[in-house]
Amino acid sequence: MPYVSNHVHIVFGTKERMRVISESQQTKLWAYMAGIATNHGMYALAVGGIEDHVHVLVSLPATMSIAKGAQVLKANSSRWMNEGRRTRFEWQEGYFACSVSRSQISRVMKYIANQREHHKKRSFDAEMAWLLKVHGFEEVASLRDSIEG
Repeated sequence: MPYVSNHVHIVFGTKERMRVISESQQTKLWAYMAGIATNHGMYALAVGGIEDHVHVLVSLPATMSIAKGAQVLKANSSRWMNEGRRTRFEWQEGYFACSVSRSQISRVMKYIANQREHHKKRSFDAEMAWLLKVHGFEEVASLRDSIEG
């Protein structure tokens, strides 16, 4: 049996950054996403966000790629969100993901738990630009800054 420690912080937004995840839905959606993770062999350490995006800190099993983990979370949660809705709920096509070392797990968990407070000061676009810079995607972050600035 392999022993794997593969913690990944995944972030994705709603399609066109629509603010369609109401506060009353968020608690249920985050819990549902944690259940999706469990049902697919992942372990969700933290799930949280606001009206237009979600952060998920998961431990992926040895047999699952990051792309597969993100796809499973997005597909199953959007299916659940569309039950009984008049307007179609969709996640954006892409996602951000980075590995998280064991020493940083509690820090990332706190970051995810404090999304509402955090976004009183920083927009999702600014947050993504910051995440890209912090994780070595300077070229992408600079391009985003020039497009949005």
